[in-house]
Amino acid sequence: MAKNKKNSDYISTGLIAQNRRAHFDYSINEKFEAGLVLTGTEVKSLRQGHANINEAYGIIEADELYMSNMFISAYDNQGYSGHAERRNRKLLLHHREIIKITSALNRKGATLVAIKLYFDKHGRAKLEIGLGMGKKLYDKRETMKERDWNREKARLLAH
Repeated sequence: MAKNKKNSDYISTGLIAQNRRAHFDYSINEKFEAGLVLTGTEVKSLRQGHANINEAYGIIEADELYMSNMFISAYDNQGYSGHAERRNRKLLLHHREIIKITSALNRKGATLVAIKLYFDKHGRAKLEIGLGMGKKLYDKRETMKERDWNREKARLLAH
């Protein structure tokens, strides 16, 4: 027998998914808030919190930005019309932002990374994306060293 879902089990506003490794693997220079073009079953699946953006990245197709490799699982009660779980989803941004991002992506090493996926106060699905460069191994070590030092410093100041 299926478990009955309550209205409190659905996400109306707030965080759906977060990419915690984005700031560790990339040095994020600039952040943008983008809307997404989604189908009905995708939105229903997001309301249940079934999404993963850890491997998502931005691509350019025909002067438009798309988020590739973003996983939204199939909706349980989808019927005959469902959606592809990993498809390119169009990002809704202002024209100036698109020009800025595409010119930055054409530089060597620049990447568009998904940081977090959430519903805003109006109930619309938004994606926070970051424009940055990939970190080298020594940069990651430096980040870990700095984080450990800040933790140790806070411990020393607390006592």
